Amino acid sequence: MQDIKEHMEVIGADGVHVGTVDRVDGNRIKLTKKDSGEGSHKGHHHFIDKGLVADVEGDKVRLSAVGAVAVTMEEEK
Repeated sequence: MQDIKEHMEVIGADGVHVGTVDRVDGNRIKLTKKDSGEGSHKGHHHFIDKGLVADVEGDKVRLSAVGAVAVTMEEEK
């Protein structure tokens, strides 16, 4: 988690864009609001648990789950 920095791209295991790092918040990655989606999700921050992080590659955080699955695992606060 110490290698994860603000504005890094978060991608699924399949390379699909999941979000952009706002900051690390404890054991979770807080995503920027611009990646919050539409409808009831719009304007809310989403979080990715550190357990989903597979690797940090350059300026990208790669998750162990594919993008479509990782998005369903996000937690709202």
